Amino acid sequence: MQKSISCLLVDDDKDDQEIFRFALKKVDPEVSCLLANDGVYALEKLQEDGVQLPQFIFIDINMPRLNGIQVLGEIKKIDGLRHIPIYMYSTSGQPDIIQKCKKMGAADFIVKSANISDLEDALRRILKDIRYPRVAH
Repeated sequence: MQKSISCLLVDDDKDDQEIFRFALKKVDPEVSCLLANDGVYALEKLQEDGVQLPQFIFIDINMPRLNGIQVLGEIKKIDGLRHIPIYMYSTSGQPDIIQKCKKMGAADFIVKSANISDLEDALRRILKDIRYPRVAH
């Protein structure tokens, strides 16, 4: 039996949250999606006693209180969380920001697109990697 998969989306934009959840349900209706409206709340939720950790996290860059880059840095400092793949998710595709996020430990950087199929494709790839991880030789 396959274990259930969940993700955490950290994004303050309600429309982007709905688009993400729609795309995820279309790709795999069995995957649950938890939401955090900002980075501070996300960090609090991830560190609650007994919380079931998500298998992957999507973080928007432009948010109030803590921006996505700051949240990425904080998660990577926490022993029990640093193993979770984090995907930065932003309208900005600036190469210097992408490079900085990857250097800080982001698994990838997905640029928000007007075409929902781009997000669906990215989610398919991520879920495939989670279900069938590549074994290093």
